Amino acid sequence: MSFEWLKRYLPRGLYGRAFLILILPVVTLQLVISVIFIQRHFEEVTRQMSSEVARAMSVALARDNAFREVMLDFEVRPITEADLPTGTGRRWFDFSALVVNRTLSENLPNFVAARLPNDQEVFVYLRRADGLIEVTFDRDRASASNPHQLLVYMIFFGVLMTAIAYLYLRNQLRPITRLADAAQAFGRGRHAPYSPSGAVEVRNAGHAFLDMRARIERQIEQRTMMLSGVSHDLRTPITRLKLGLSMLDEAESEPLLGDVAEMERLIDAFLEFARGNAEAGAPEPTDPVELATRVVEDAQRAGRAVTLREVEGAGEVALRPVAIRRALENLIGNAVRYGTRCEVSVSVTRNALRLRVEDDGPGIAPDSREEATRPFTRLDPARNQNRGSGVGLGLAIAADIARAHGGVLRLGESETMGGLRADIVIAR
Repeated sequence: MSFEWLKRYLPRGLYGRAFLILILPVVTLQLVISVIFIQRHFEEVTRQMSSEVARAMSVALARDNAFREVMLDFEVRPITEADLPTGTGRRWFDFSALVVNRTLSENLPNFVAARLPNDQEVFVYLRRADGLIEVTFDRDRASASNPHQLLVYMIFFGVLMTAIAYLYLRNQLRPITRLADAAQAFGRGRHAPYSPSGAVEVRNAGHAFLDMRARIERQIEQRTMMLSGVSHDLRTPITRLKLGLSMLDEAESEPLLGDVAEMERLIDAFLEFARGNAEAGAPEPTDPVELATRVVEDAQRAGRAVTLREVEGAGEVALRPVAIRRALENLIGNAVRYGTRCEVSVSVTRNALRLRVEDDGPGIAPDSREEATRPFTRLDPARNQNRGSGVGLGLAIAADIARAHGGVLRLGESETMGGLRADIVIAR
């Protein structure tokens, strides 16, 4: 049996679902008590009391027994047809009045109508041979007094105990939300302080998270140290090669020096990938429009065909400026390497920041875009490798930086330029 249709109406948050789990049994219990106890018990009591009143009224109103009206505490007065009520006068919440009216009509042969406008009096209208009469008596003789008190007490204490239980439940749920916040912050590259608390199961999950975070940080540190060490060690033989080549004739050494320069560029790319976001620091309020403008101006001074095409919105976003600048520079470098020109646009909305770089190059096939963001991936069919000597780290670095900010790098086709469109989308 599927309950997919019900999920649309249920709360999505942990607090909302916990409160629903807490309140549903209380409400169900109160409804069951109301139906079984109040309806059955008070209805039966009211029926018995109304029957007794009907029998006493029959005795009191017998002919030549006027003194019985006084003895049995009934007030009787003659009325006309015009004085007959048009309805019962029952209040909408007075359910016992229905039982009183029904019981009197069944036990009084001359019954015409009954009116119960309040909790103090009952008016019964009878038709006798000498005309219509109105009989008045106290309401508490026909039904239990104050039957609503049980409902009031039940609702009051039900709400009170639910509120107290919710306070205790919130204290139990708070460690779970703190764990979720710490995990989300770590996923976005932030190291939020967290200490396990709460129930034993929540503490175990918290300690498991701390162990996982420590292992991931150690792996990242080891990867960085390994790549940095290897790249650093390679610089010594490269330097010796350059010194040795400088002793040769220029015609012989020129192609070899080009190979050595290519090796140095590869080493620099490895170091850049190994550094990750270590040098970027903590996120800080940054104006993305100003940051993109500076990156574009620096690229233009370097002789690249880059323009800032469109800016939408304004405001500061929590970013690592150094890392975002590096990601934009990598995207712009790829764009001008494989195309002739590129355009940069910035969109700042209430919910997200989007940095877009478009070029007029050959682009990347849709089925190869995910692979293109992996480290050391070079897509020969998609991009013109003769235009540059990349090592397949530009898009991977940009994707890592976007993930470190809690965002994503999306690749697509540029509608305006026809080449690749690279979007860095970061939630605010």
